[in-house]
Amino acid sequence: MKRAASPTLTDHLAALAEPTRLRVLRILDGHELSVGELAQVVQLPQSTVSRHLKVLSDSGWLVRRSEGTATLYRVIFDELDNSARSLWIAVRDEFERRPDVNEGREDKRRLKAVLAARRTDSQTFFGRVAGEWDSLRASLFGDRFTGEALLSLLPRESIVADIGCGTGNIAEQVSPWVSRVIAVDSSQPMLEAARRRLGERSNIDFVQATGESLPLKSSSVDIAIAALVLHHVEEPLTLLREMARITRQGGRVMLIDMLDHNREDFRRVMGHKHLGFARKTIESFMRDATLTPVTFRELSREVEAKGPGLFVAIGTKEP
Repeated sequence: MKRAASPTLTDHLAALAEPTRLRVLRILDGHELSVGELAQVVQLPQSTVSRHLKVLSDSGWLVRRSEGTATLYRVIFDELDNSARSLWIAVRDEFERRPDVNEGREDKRRLKAVLAARRTDSQTFFGRVAGEWDSLRASLFGDRFTGEALLSLLPRESIVADIGCGTGNIAEQVSPWVSRVIAVDSSQPMLEAARRRLGERSNIDFVQATGESLPLKSSSVDIAIAALVLHHVEEPLTLLREMARITRQGGRVMLIDMLDHNREDFRRVMGHKHLGFARKTIESFMRDATLTPVTFRELSREVEAKGPGLFVAIGTKEP
């Protein structure tokens, strides 16, 4: 068991100055819980619970031990130093004189439910490691399998056109799950980079062409995708019409691009023709291209991302 060395009375008092930490100590006085279990009891995010547990551990209130990948915490009264014991007796007695406190009653109710969930082996395991499950899952299986599994929802016989493929990121992810990918880009260096990256995949065809004039037969693909392409095109409607033309009836056209923004430096530095797009603009383009808009969704923003927000829009080519 690990604990911080030689905490002072001031440390003890400082730790108890926060109401949530008092709740945590009451719960852990007599019960050993993981971060995930404790978060369920106090109904707070695991990151918040972890911060409080660190303060309580560093100030000598808690002992902790590891069980597999989980860390378990509890108060062991006999292992507290003399000043902490006296202080905790006084605080605990004060709580016991206030049985009408709703928060305490709710904590006890949820604690009872958490402890009951330990009755089966599977519930015990997932309850104890809930706080560490994402990292555990990644260590066991990696972090790519979810996306790959979802791609298996694509019909195996599909033909996909990746318009403005760049170095082949989308073609790389999609090609194992469909019959054929047609990777199109106007830039020869980009296509060469895509070939170097994906040249061993026999179901990818590389085509040098602009999105506004695709050398593909009408109604020849099931899905047409343009990711971060539309803002580079002088006339976006022309691109949408070409994507609709090559898509079979019942097929889908997908756009991934930037939401409308005011970053004028994107025009100057990166040559963007448009500063993103509003939903009504995209849906108007789709209708003018004989597509029926079915989805427009803002994509989650990564904390580290410095660019504007992104959207995904999908339109269908109706029979």
